[in-house]
Amino acid sequence: MIDVIFVGGGHNGLAAATLLARRGLQTLVLERRPVVGGAAITAEFHPGFSVSTLAHAARPASALVSELRLAEHGLQLIDPDPYLFAPLPDGRSLVLGHDVQATAASIGRFSAADARRYPEFCATMERIRGFVSQVMATPPPEIERPSHSDLWGMLMMGRRFRGLGKKDAYRLLRWAPMSVADFVSDWFEAEPLRAAMAAGGIFGTALGPRSAGSTAVLLLRMGSGNGGQQLVRGGLGAFTSALAAAARAAGAEIRIDAGVERINVRNGQATGVTLTTGEDLEAKVVVSNADPRRTMLGLIDPVFLEPGYLARMRSYRSTGNLLKLNLALSGLPDFPAAAGDTRALAGFIHIGPDLEYLERAFDASKYGSWSPRPHLEVSIPSLTDPALAPSGAHVMSIAAQFAPYHLRDGDWRTAGPAFAEAVIDTLAEYAPNLKRLILGRQVITPVALESTYGLTGGHIFHGELALDQLFTMRPLLGWARYRTPIRRLYLCGAGTHPGYGVSGLSGLNAAREILKDIGNTR
Repeated sequence: MIDVIFVGGGHNGLAAATLLARRGLQTLVLERRPVVGGAAITAEFHPGFSVSTLAHAARPASALVSELRLAEHGLQLIDPDPYLFAPLPDGRSLVLGHDVQATAASIGRFSAADARRYPEFCATMERIRGFVSQVMATPPPEIERPSHSDLWGMLMMGRRFRGLGKKDAYRLLRWAPMSVADFVSDWFEAEPLRAAMAAGGIFGTALGPRSAGSTAVLLLRMGSGNGGQQLVRGGLGAFTSALAAAARAAGAEIRIDAGVERINVRNGQATGVTLTTGEDLEAKVVVSNADPRRTMLGLIDPVFLEPGYLARMRSYRSTGNLLKLNLALSGLPDFPAAAGDTRALAGFIHIGPDLEYLERAFDASKYGSWSPRPHLEVSIPSLTDPALAPSGAHVMSIAAQFAPYHLRDGDWRTAGPAFAEAVIDTLAEYAPNLKRLILGRQVITPVALESTYGLTGGHIFHGELALDQLFTMRPLLGWARYRTPIRRLYLCGAGTHPGYGVSGLSGLNAAREILKDIGNTR
């Protein structure tokens, strides 16, 4: 009998499997697709052109990188500076980088007051980031029956919160439930800066900039690292390849093309899995890297779950709003607003000049339509990683919002190409030579995110990042500690705390909780 079986080989599952295997547990990772990585993969989509297929940026937790020694397994991170380039329709641009004074100078072209206030904003966020980072790296406490370790953890968290000081502690309590539009407007007056900041809180969520609680998502992003996300040399598939290598080095076995049909349960306890081939595998512990709805409503016979739990899980919101478009380009797009500075294009390109633009893009999705003027987050990773494309050519990765999973009229078979054209038209307003450079494209709709990549509702974070689905309520209140109502069945994916981004923290947190229980399973 195997000690631990993992359902799914996404980055969180690989991280958790590595940690458990290093503790001497016989660990098996089952991945239904021909490659591991989940939403963090690299693939060739046009002859000679490769790209991070889905997610195009990461912020691996420092504990993950160091503890699993990922650099020894080939992981190379690229921290672009500047990390954000925001061109405007009038030819101007805003450039955000790690140098506070240089960024303030860029901001000063729009608002002298904002330029003066930006250093204070950065200093405040840096102080708050330390606290938020600790929250992200700590499993949520058990609310109803806290253990001694829970009580101690809450005490330490309270001390860290008090350590913020009265002013910052009050700010954090006030900001978390706010809309991100109100939050950025509290600080700044220039619309390009407001929009660039606000977009950091809505990417990948179902929230608009004026949605209550959207600031909490922005704080999560800030808690995951410096001003922006990182690129990975070789694409995000290189990150999960390093994790897979670390897992195998620790003794874990990884099987690809091994889809799980169901998780088997006996007497209220997980006993193993049945593969789509009919093969049965027994295990003392089962850990699912699939999203909560797919796991609890798809892989478990509902007869084993209490009706109230089933009703709550069915109400767990995991409907995405994202379309991914990858382009193979014969050359580098010319952004006049960059004035020939290709360094500005090497990070992330933000298309969304003001808050109203972002809100209008979101409004379309509320009524079941894709946005004709979408908000775009773009990267050209071949600028820092030339091996992704032939010499002189480039790849472009575009995350386009908002694209509702459920369309009011038509379906994504026809809407996908139409929305892709709207994305290209929008981007061509800022890079006029874009269209004639396109050699090939890959369009991944919200429906394809579900059918091909196993993301229920097409949500890349395994569930909406909203205030009522974070921390002790992710995925459900009372079940935020990676355990489930089925004994010895755990969740470790992005549908668990902290959930945001490609960091590996959900996997690390889950593994540590499993290790607390593992003595009763061996």
